[in-house]
Amino acid sequence: MYIAIKHIHLTTVVLSISFFLLRAAWVFLKPAMMEKRWVKILPHIIDTALLASAITLAVVLQQYPFVDHWLTAKLLALCLYIVLGTIALKRGKTQLIKTSALMGSILTFSYIVAVAITHSPLPWG
Repeated sequence: MYIAIKHIHLTTVVLSISFFLLRAAWVFLKPAMMEKRWVKILPHIIDTALLASAITLAVVLQQYPFVDHWLTAKLLALCLYIVLGTIALKRGKTQLIKTSALMGSILTFSYIVAVAITHSPLPWG
């Protein structure tokens, strides 16, 4: 069961970041694509599956945020990633703000992956 859940989690991570980057490209190059109904719905489906698999993994492994420091770091970084992603895709008023938020979200995503691999809140330290 663990392997299947982990596989679902990793697959949804790849789908989530891939679709995020595609939408970021559309924001700058083809903004009309962002108005398509499926473009607005699909991220919620992917991210719901991602969150469900993450919660299931936490329960199966009996490792929880605010108990295990690396999961706390991932959760807090995920919150930052969501805020930066929202600025990059929707709320940023200028191209500079959107670009800066996009770069910040990519760096934050990289941090989340590093924490997940090392199980350390300081993966590069």
